Amino acid sequence: MSEPARTDVVLVGAGIMSATLGALLRRLEPGWSITLVERLDAVGAESSSPWNNAGTGHAGLCEMNYTPQGPDGSIDISKAVRINEEFQVTRQFWAYAAENRILTDVRGFLNPVPHVSFVRGAEHVSYLRRRREALARNPLFADAELIDDPEEFARRLPFMAAKRDFAEPVALNWAPDGTDVDFGELSRQLIGYCVRNGMIALFGHEVRNLTRQSDGGWLLSVRNRRTGENLALKAKFVFVGAGGEALPLLQKSGISEVKGFAGFPIAGKFLRTANPTLTAAHRAKVYGVPSPGAPPLGALHLDLRFVNGKSWLVFGPYAGWSPKFLKHGHFSDLARSVKPNNVVSMVGVGITELTLLNYLIGQVLQSEPDRIQALREFAPSAVDSDWELTVAGQRVQVIRRDRRHGGVLEFSTTLVGASDGSIIGLLGGSPGASTAVPIMLDVLQRCFTHRYQSWLPTLKEMVPSLGLKLSDEPALYAELRSWTSKALRLEEAA
Repeated sequence: MSEPARTDVVLVGAGIMSATLGALLRRLEPGWSITLVERLDAVGAESSSPWNNAGTGHAGLCEMNYTPQGPDGSIDISKAVRINEEFQVTRQFWAYAAENRILTDVRGFLNPVPHVSFVRGAEHVSYLRRRREALARNPLFADAELIDDPEEFARRLPFMAAKRDFAEPVALNWAPDGTDVDFGELSRQLIGYCVRNGMIALFGHEVRNLTRQSDGGWLLSVRNRRTGENLALKAKFVFVGAGGEALPLLQKSGISEVKGFAGFPIAGKFLRTANPTLTAAHRAKVYGVPSPGAPPLGALHLDLRFVNGKSWLVFGPYAGWSPKFLKHGHFSDLARSVKPNNVVSMVGVGITELTLLNYLIGQVLQSEPDRIQALREFAPSAVDSDWELTVAGQRVQVIRRDRRHGGVLEFSTTLVGASDGSIIGLLGGSPGASTAVPIMLDVLQRCFTHRYQSWLPTLKEMVPSLGLKLSDEPALYAELRSWTSKALRLEEAA
């Protein structure tokens, strides 16, 4: 192995997280050297790919698992509000990036698409009405409408209305300011900016090991997957944004903070169609009620997507299971992640999550007619020959040590890093990509405490609301919404 190359920062993985952190650091410290290492040959080819990511631009507008109902019938909106606040931070950074030529083609990754909640049956209609009332008091959700009139339903969503028996009560919560996001294309634009401004990108290279050095930095062993050549990198700071592979890499680093963490992989499949008659008749992202036993990210949804300038309808997810931690991973990934310090966590989850395991088994055993029947709950006129099945990406959910149960399964994102701030990685899934900017701002604050205060003026140029809750600042929210809509071309028709 040759003499190690030296770099200030290493970003592991070429997805939306590394892309976002790279762009932030390039803006804050243009003199720092940054090296990106990606095992595949393209940007955003794993979790950030549009075919591996729901692309909803999660803002809590339509996902009913973010607004659970209590035993007394009250609606808890706190998670929906928090996620929307975080997405507003992301949206502001994108607007800044568009105005400063960091992003060169906004419409290439971002399109305005309404976000809609869909329910059937009197009990669910009652829930949706109370949900709407609870959210309406918050300025971030004030524009949403409740629609329970069949004629208006049919006008808004013709594909879903065709052949529907409206004798059963139905309702929609219609949020007009939703978006569709191609996080793969967004990652390409952000990384393109970084490379144009001096970042080194090593594609087809895989980090095999990480070793802490006496000076507090890290030595990374890297393999060229094309040639088999080994090389070494010395870095002062390492960010592990490698999707499901983040857990094994953090384990290899030997940091004590990752002990007790484990991962539970969940696969996904979707039906999709590019039939122009259907895409013209469904111009929204429509989320249904989560099925009993389904994980929070398992609520079925029928989405309008834009991929490479083409309109698609995508329906799912149908859950599956594989021991791989990446779509392009290895069947040994799960087994290799089991360590003496996390086996109790994994056993605990195996005992407490029997309902989820039964749900996954049922999903794996689904037939093609079963999947089409689920689609027809949304769109009764759906014809199976219009649709093809596609395999989505892997999501490795966080298993965390828990004193009571041994381990608990979490459907969220978690930052795990060394106490000295020299290395940090991101574990978990949804809402992930949609909240990449606040997550990476958290990385900056946690890992660069000695510099963060000096960065604040520049960060507030990027995110004017930084440190504020827009729910408490309706005038500021209105001003920023107007600015971001214009900068991101969201006022134009999709």
